[in-house]
Amino acid sequence: MGLLDRFRRRDRDAAAPLYAAVVAKAREPHWYLEGGAPDTLDGRFDMVAAVLAMVMLRIEAEPPGDMAAAALSTDVTERFVDDMDAQVRQIGFGDIVVGKHVGRMMGMLGGRLGAYRAAMATGDLSEPLIRNLWRGDAPAPAASTYVSTQLQRLHAGLRDVPLSALREGRLA
Repeated sequence: MGLLDRFRRRDRDAAAPLYAAVVAKAREPHWYLEGGAPDTLDGRFDMVAAVLAMVMLRIEAEPPGDMAAAALSTDVTERFVDDMDAQVRQIGFGDIVVGKHVGRMMGMLGGRLGAYRAAMATGDLSEPLIRNLWRGDAPAPAASTYVSTQLQRLHAGLRDVPLSALREGRLA
């Protein structure tokens, strides 16, 4: 029966609390005030991607083959895709180009996840943040240091959060 379970459609809303918590965390004013994150459509997307990347890195820390972790990763990624699809449609893009834009956003998320994963090893996210969040236009050093430090604190705090709590939307 376990093999058949893999082919059953999972509940698309299973990761809704986690994704809502990611978006709420990314919308906290301190990122934009103290951190100088651009309060624009692109800036908000990049903050969601940065916070989601920290959550994904936490999920990746589970032992290889952990099916609950794999399911949570897939579920939260699907929520991201659903959200980006809705956002692109709300902006006014038609059906013909929505998939292309959402696919590009998925690629952007994947690229950011890889960049943040590599930067976490050095303890400084400033370089990928400048490239992604500020789109190459470096902010004041205090701003990039602030966002880097806060994301690392989030990542460190997530280490102690069990997967079951993450799925419920608890980030700390």
